[in-house]
Amino acid sequence: MTDRLLNVQLNGAVAHVELNRPAKRNALNEALIDALDAAFASFGDDVRAVVLSAAGEHFCAGLDLAENSVRAPVDILRTSQRWHQVFHRIQFSNKPVVAVLQGAVIGGGLELALAAHVRIVEVGAFFQLPEAQRGIFVGGGASVRVARVIGPDRMTEMMLTGRRYSAEDGHRLGLAHYLADAGHGRQMAAQLAEQVAGNSSLSNWAAINAVPRIHDMSMSDGLFTEALTAAVTQSSHDARERMEAFLNGSRS
Repeated sequence: MTDRLLNVQLNGAVAHVELNRPAKRNALNEALIDALDAAFASFGDDVRAVVLSAAGEHFCAGLDLAENSVRAPVDILRTSQRWHQVFHRIQFSNKPVVAVLQGAVIGGGLELALAAHVRIVEVGAFFQLPEAQRGIFVGGGASVRVARVIGPDRMTEMMLTGRRYSAEDGHRLGLAHYLADAGHGRQMAAQLAEQVAGNSSLSNWAAINAVPRIHDMSMSDGLFTEALTAAVTQSSHDARERMEAFLNGSRS
């Protein structure tokens, strides 16, 4: 499936989703957000992992300011909530998402990246939240997702100063999990996605959906939810087969 803004290809159990606005540094406009939503909504059980990448030199320069200049507060509210809805779908589906980050990972691009579960950053990329310099505020979930990764204090400083973090800094801080040489991120992503796709679908679902929710809970509620999730996953037919295979030496 290919359209002007988004390229989607299936390779076995892995779907490859590519932002395709390179002339705009893959800035996010309403049409691209809608295309992302439609793509992730279309994946059936045959898709077990997703690679999220971008055409051109940059992953995503964030909000398309040409489309989103000064507007009425209610319109900005609705746009923000729409982004939340789509990024929530990406993060809390049962499809692990591996993101490849190159060049600019700015504002909304960083918000989109942090909806992914595994992030690979290529050397030469950089992370930035320049909203204060534009007279605006984050609206795609950064105050939740970015702040949870690097902490609210560091995120506040990042916004106030417009500070750029290099690929190496972002890897050290947790904005990315893997550091790849320039041009090699997609190969690494494909390999990781294939590995993740081979996991139990129920275990992948539990990792994606239980862990962040448990993080929001009190300790006692979190431990109770963990026990319930373990009971559901470990009693499945797939889990029994995989554990028997491991005990028999046919699975590592």
